Amino acid sequence: MKNTLLLTCIALSLTTTAVTAQKVKSADVPESVKSALLKKYPSASNVTWEKEKGNFEANWGGKSKEDNSVVFTPDGSFVEMVVAIPIADLPPGVATYVKAHYPGSKITEAGKVTDAKGKTSYEAEVKGKDLVFDEEGNFKKID
Repeated sequence: MKNTLLLTCIALSLTTTAVTAQKVKSADVPESVKSALLKKYPSASNVTWEKEKGNFEANWGGKSKEDNSVVFTPDGSFVEMVVAIPIADLPPGVATYVKAHYPGSKITEAGKVTDAKGKTSYEAEVKGKDLVFDEEGNFKKID
């Protein structure tokens, strides 16, 4: 019984690690990614790195040091930027969706996302999940 429980915990831990972002040392980030960051955001400082879904995410700024988050592919191509915003700045449809689909839950973080094509969307963190909404506040997906 103990062995089964232990194996289950190990398998769950490995599965969780495989799908979540992993901290990466700056030395392990490709030069193409670091130079792309500095070219696009020359004022970025005290950057921390994560690797998620094969891409590299740079985080910096604010109290959490993650008010700015930028994702690049391994070859240095820009994917998206997320800037932390006050929850009150989310489109009204976001609060309506959360109230209907997550009764009693609160939005704990909010971000404005701009992708490589300049398209804007929004993220709202609820119960540890990132809910993604379009520019008008319509639900798109869980990220």
